[in-house]
Amino acid sequence: MISIAKVRRKVFISHYKGDKDEVDAFIKDFSTVFIPKVLGANDNDDFIDSTNTDYVMRRIREKYLEDSTVTIVLIGSCTHSRRYVDWEIKSSLRQGQYTPNGLIGIRLPNYGIDTTNLPPRLEYNLENGEANCYARYRAYPRSAGDLSAWIEDAYMARTSRAHLIKNFQDMMKNNVKCKVCGVTH
Repeated sequence: MISIAKVRRKVFISHYKGDKDEVDAFIKDFSTVFIPKVLGANDNDDFIDSTNTDYVMRRIREKYLEDSTVTIVLIGSCTHSRRYVDWEIKSSLRQGQYTPNGLIGIRLPNYGIDTTNLPPRLEYNLENGEANCYARYRAYPRSAGDLSAWIEDAYMARTSRAHLIKNFQDMMKNNVKCKVCGVTH
């Protein structure tokens, strides 16, 4: 019997830096499933420090999304209020000269079972029942096999569901007040 090796896709991880410990744990726990591409995840990373949205979008594409095929948005309680998360999702859903990234939202354990307060651009690409939408939203994976299947589904969506992408919204100009803690971070 011939064994087929599983493909480890390059996955961009979008997150709020306030969830860094859980993001690091996610990457460590599932490092056998994917090759992580992460902006600002560790002290050695070259964080893009600019308010020029065109420059930031170009740098996100060049440094992190260019060779990734799937974007995972790790959802904590204040992720929805972060402009960089919005920009990363917008860049991930780019079309035209680019093939979009597959898109998955995954609730971090600290977020519990709440299904509200998602990043708006992610929420626009979700629909109950998942029949007519581009993205997927999941609880924290119970196994590497679960996550691997989700990543493959998102990878395939790049061509099979790309016509369902909704990416027309204006970009967030600034961070907004978190609906959970009431603070603008």
